[in-house]
Amino acid sequence: MKFRSRTAVRVFVATASLLFAASTAIAQTNFVVAADGSGQYKTVQEAINAVPQTTRFDNPAIIHIKPGVYKELIYVQHEKRFVHLIGEDPEKTVFTYNLNANMIGVDGKIISTFRTPSTFIDADDFTVENITFENSAGPVGQALAVRVDGDRVVFRNCLFLGWQDTIFINRGRQYFENCYITGHVDFIFGAATAWFENCHIHILRDGYITAASTPPQQQWGFVFTHCKITGEANAKTFLGRPWRTYASTIFLNTEMSEVVRPEGWNNWNQPEREKTSRYAEFGSTGAGAKSKERVKWAKQLTEAEAKIITLQRVLSGADNWNPITGTTAFTNITNAAQSPIILWPAGAPGAVGKEPLDIPTLTPYLPLQEKATGAAVIVCPGGAYGHLADHEGAPVAEWLNSIGITAFVLKYRLGPRYHHPAPLQDAARAIRLVRARAAEWKIDPERVGILGFSAGGHLA
Repeated sequence: MKFRSRTAVRVFVATASLLFAASTAIAQTNFVVAADGSGQYKTVQEAINAVPQTTRFDNPAIIHIKPGVYKELIYVQHEKRFVHLIGEDPEKTVFTYNLNANMIGVDGKIISTFRTPSTFIDADDFTVENITFENSAGPVGQALAVRVDGDRVVFRNCLFLGWQDTIFINRGRQYFENCYITGHVDFIFGAATAWFENCHIHILRDGYITAASTPPQQQWGFVFTHCKITGEANAKTFLGRPWRTYASTIFLNTEMSEVVRPEGWNNWNQPEREKTSRYAEFGSTGAGAKSKERVKWAKQLTEAEAKIITLQRVLSGADNWNPITGTTAFTNITNAAQSPIILWPAGAPGAVGKEPLDIPTLTPYLPLQEKATGAAVIVCPGGAYGHLADHEGAPVAEWLNSIGITAFVLKYRLGPRYHHPAPLQDAARAIRLVRARAAEWKIDPERVGILGFSAGGHLA
């Protein structure tokens, strides 16, 4: 199995958000995990915890997983972006645990479905290859092998083994390629937008493959293309049933064995959802591809309709994500940053030394000329000076560049070394400098904004 007034500067944003946190490129992080002790770590969670918060698109953390059975609950924290988990052999590299929804937790209460995943991926920009994700509880009710709350998550050549609720893709966008998935009831479910390419879905006994909960404002739910559906002897399955009112699931060019019921879709005993669910097929083949016997409220797509359902259209989103390359519109491949400008060449007022902390700078980030809008924003990072100017400021500046806004990252003086009015002097100096040199950077001096994070938010 292959598995954004003449005298005032407009404040755009002042928030403590770390949404765009990343770092400057440093030496790439490489870890080895081996259950037998021959690697740097014996458990996957240890390696995940060790990932520094200095990863980015061009500097991911690579965690190599040696063959073995890793029986542990794995949680990938939200801040662990740009991490690649790479196994050697998916059938011999297994992440497993055995929680199920009926078990009693330490609080004396039933743990319920959403506390059962063997692996929980909460990070964005996460990639997995050649790994098995398993919940070994068996056919005892809801028991998740994996839960994904991260956006732009990719699985290649992976196995997902479980019975009920095997894969919970709760939000964001995911791309599954060449994966093998087992289960029997609602074993691919959630509100995410997901694309399954060349995946093998195997039915263990009677049930339902999908249970989408697609929000009504979301155009796409689950799309399966060039996949294969098989099953155990005498097992029968529906392609899906609507967990929520506007469930969206599409099968394109999928080979379906006799395991697929002729009617294809189920309304979850709620006939009113037949009017709102978005179920469709095109190009199904095999003994289970009985288009004329499908329920009338599901759609058989025309060739023209199917043709517009592409990977790019479904997954690209506002950031133009490409799951094949991992790039987005925010990805700064060529480095738009210019050399830092010293705000006070003769020395800042009240400077107490000549260390980097005593020398405020402003670093311009220029958008592509064809994208430039003439607007500019000064970015004030949080109160960790150079550290957060790089971790917060740079990726925000790159994002602003992606929508045609010229950005300037300000390294300002701050406590405990400096107090008011030093930071305000630096911000005001930066505003004057940007407006004075507007023609040089092709920006409109009346369209200058300022935003910040944490201490920088207060300054802005």
